[in-house]
Amino acid sequence: MDDKATTNSNILHPNAAMPTRTRPVVRLLLLLVFIVAVGFYTVARPFAWHPSFAPVADGGALKKSGLVPLEAHIISKCPDTRDALRQLILPAMQQVHDKVDFKLNYIGTPTANDGIECKHGPSECLGNIIELCARELYPDPKINLGFIMCLTKDYQEIPNRALIEDCALEHAIDFKALNECATRDDGAHGLELLRTSVLRTAAVNVTISCTLRLNNEVYCIRDGGEWKDCPHGSGVNDLVVAIEKLHRSSS
Repeated sequence: MDDKATTNSNILHPNAAMPTRTRPVVRLLLLLVFIVAVGFYTVARPFAWHPSFAPVADGGALKKSGLVPLEAHIISKCPDTRDALRQLILPAMQQVHDKVDFKLNYIGTPTANDGIECKHGPSECLGNIIELCARELYPDPKINLGFIMCLTKDYQEIPNRALIEDCALEHAIDFKALNECATRDDGAHGLELLRTSVLRTAAVNVTISCTLRLNNEVYCIRDGGEWKDCPHGSGVNDLVVAIEKLHRSSS
C-alpha cells in the first residue's frame, strides 16, 4: 500500500490571498505549519472530552444496547480507504446504521514524547484530525461519513483548503466549528484526538488501511487495491447479513 498519496503542491501558505469566506481555514493551515515545524505531535496535558468514537476496551461484544461493534481503521490519504468506504462501508451503513455501534479510528506510529507519525507525513495527520473533528462535532454517520467520503474521493488533495470547504458546504458542516475543533488550545485538542485514535488502533494490533473489524474481530481488509482476509465475503450483502445475524443473536 505504498504510494497511496502524492505530494500536494496546491496546499496554500497562510499568507496567500484568499476570499473572505475561506478565511477560517487559515488556522488549519497554521496548524499544518506548526506540525511541519515541530516534526511530531506533542500533547502538553490530558483533555476531558467524550467523542462518539472514543476508544474503549473491547471487554466483550454486543454491549451497547445490543448494537453490533463495527470499526474501520483508516488513513486519510489512501486509495484503499476510498475504495473501502465507497464499495463496502457506506453502502452497508445505509442499510444497518441502526444496528451497529460504528467507530472510525486512524493508523499511525506512536513515538517518544507522546508523538504520532503518519504514513504520508504531516499533511495526512492534519487530514486525519479534520475528519476526527467532523465525527466529534457531528456524531451522525450520515453526516460525518458523507463528509469523510467527500474528502477521500480526492484524497491526494487533502488538506487543500478548497476541498475541505467544498465538502463542508456539501454536507452542512459548520466550517468555523470544524476549524475551532482542529485548532483549539493552539492545536493541542486536534492532536490529542489523533493520538487517542491511533493508540486505539495500535491496541487492537491493526496496521493496514483499510481494516474493517466486526464484533471485535477482523472482518475484511482492503489493501493494495484488493480485498484480503475476508472469509465471509467482501460484498455489501455479505456484511449486512453478518451484522443482522449478530444483531438478532443479541435481541
